[in-house]
Amino acid sequence: MLGIYSSFAVAFSYISPSTGIFTLYATGLGLGGPAFFWTWPIVAFGQLLVALNFAEVSSHFPVAGSVYQWTKYLTNRHYSWWTGWIYLFAGILTVSGVMATIPLILLPFLKSIGMNVDPTSLDQQRVVAVLTLISTTLLSIFGVRLVAIINNTGVVFEILGMVIFALILLIFYHHQDASVLLNGHPLSATGANSLGVFFAAMFMSLFVIFGFDTASTLAEETKNPRRDAPRAVLLALGGAFVIGTIFLFATLIAIPGNVDQFVADTAAGKHPFALQDIIQSNFPGWLASIYLLVITAAVYVCCLAIQTATIRLAFGMARDGKLPLGRVYNKVNPALHTPVGTCIVIGVLAGIPFLYYAGAPTIAVMATGMIYISYLLANIAILMARFRGWPTEKTPFKLGSWGMVVNITALVWGGAMIVNFMWPRDVNAGAANPPFNSLANLPSWLANSPLGNVWLFELVLGLILVIGAIYYAFAQRNMPETQAIKPAEAVAS
Repeated sequence: MLGIYSSFAVAFSYISPSTGIFTLYATGLGLGGPAFFWTWPIVAFGQLLVALNFAEVSSHFPVAGSVYQWTKYLTNRHYSWWTGWIYLFAGILTVSGVMATIPLILLPFLKSIGMNVDPTSLDQQRVVAVLTLISTTLLSIFGVRLVAIINNTGVVFEILGMVIFALILLIFYHHQDASVLLNGHPLSATGANSLGVFFAAMFMSLFVIFGFDTASTLAEETKNPRRDAPRAVLLALGGAFVIGTIFLFATLIAIPGNVDQFVADTAAGKHPFALQDIIQSNFPGWLASIYLLVITAAVYVCCLAIQTATIRLAFGMARDGKLPLGRVYNKVNPALHTPVGTCIVIGVLAGIPFLYYAGAPTIAVMATGMIYISYLLANIAILMARFRGWPTEKTPFKLGSWGMVVNITALVWGGAMIVNFMWPRDVNAGAANPPFNSLANLPSWLANSPLGNVWLFELVLGLILVIGAIYYAFAQRNMPETQAIKPAEAVAS
């Protein structure tokens, strides 16, 4: 049986502050200036409300599948299916997003050691991302024990890459004082535009701080799951917040030269790898290369953790008869002890965004928005259960009379962030959620089609909902109830 550290490690590797920060650091800095730092505690507090709610549910239902499984217990098969469907594609898009982060770090590393690569080339980024996806898919199929070992050691890479090197920056390479965090650049404007810019700069923090619910993924294999699953949820969130705070502060203090000029250049696209530029302009070449290699390892662990969690979710849904052709591919190989078909299906679906690759930030925003919709649906299910008198059972973690307040506040937070994802913004400002036809190199017949003027996030969400509605109408609407898995009980250590 596993201990709390393994559950914590899975969720922490899923959150992986290094992955999200390296993906969207330039976006946050270019839009919000150093003041985008303050989006970090705001998002952490909002997600803490969600995590508290999820921690209480995980104490009652410590089973693999988190959001999908919880709604099975708290609502009905129709609601839980839709929640699981959206959550599954959110996971698949997240797999794509973290795979696309690897080249953002690996290519600058390869260039720093003299290899002839172009980190800004979307084609080269795509090749590295797809090769990474193939490797993690093969590991998921053949290396289940190795995956567990890598996940457990992933925390070490995160701490080394995000804390140790951050402290080195603070001690030896601080070029700015703490007041730089009040330098808002675009945020110095007033009115609706400044508010929109601040919310757009928030996307980096939003992309980092989710996935804590996966701490309950190993609950069925964990000692004292009702006690340890909630602890792992909150520890993963708290650990990510502390480490991310230290790292963000250190890198902003380490911006070389004139801050306003660096931010303006980042906003103009002259620093597409702003974080890597900060690191390489401060550290000696050999140390910067080692650092990028360590971060690449941390992000690779994140790739494995997210893909493993998504495969487990798909396996659980297919086992329940909730996915198309699930009975065909959802079989555990007797020799490898892994659902080979499910691993391949998730790998193939995660590769689809690379057929037309518009950059890691675009995938990251789509994935994050889908995750937040999934969390909102889960919180609605929990609130409906509370109105019916849940919880009635005593568990090690409970919110008591605060449960309703936390639940409703988490819903307000989640709803506001979904509006943020759907908010149309000026494409020229570099903000998220552009119209579909603004993507580079889009075929003219597609750009000029009716889909061209649809906002990208709404288009992705709409396609997933339409496909889901067709499948639901023909295959799921009249399906019988699926028996819920019995929650794990405490096991004597």
